[in-house]
Amino acid sequence: MALRFFAVPATNPANAELELNEFLARQKVVSIERKLIDQGVSSFWAVCVDFLNQPPSDGFSRSNVSRNRVDYKAILPPDEFTVYSKLREMRKELAQSEAVPVYALFTNEQLAQMVRRRCRSKAELLLIEGVGESKIDKYADRLLPLLLNLETPHDEARSESV
Repeated sequence: MALRFFAVPATNPANAELELNEFLARQKVVSIERKLIDQGVSSFWAVCVDFLNQPPSDGFSRSNVSRNRVDYKAILPPDEFTVYSKLREMRKELAQSEAVPVYALFTNEQLAQMVRRRCRSKAELLLIEGVGESKIDKYADRLLPLLLNLETPHDEARSESV
């Protein structure tokens, strides 16, 4: 096993995140430890990656994985994709503040389902597979205002008749 250390600035983390994510995509990771180093405007995440010093041997090449990804921009209509993108941004901010991976909050598919179904309530969010009470209690107040920006088919019919 080997260790690699990363410093991800709390402000403007894009380049360091990209480097970290590219590294993680190429390695078989054993564990990751992260800690916020609070130094005011110079604060950063210290990340220690424990990995096997060999390429992953799970039988999946990187090209196979990316071929199975869904391009939601191609699938969702523009108004839905806009809301979907805002949900992803919000999820990223929440995940960073909680120091967890984004998929631990909601998967891309769950976010897309929220948009496609035009969820308007906590009860409707609960109908999405993998979304439970604890996530609803914790995040619904952030999700629903974004989802309410979408017109429902009933709203569209009403605006066309006016």
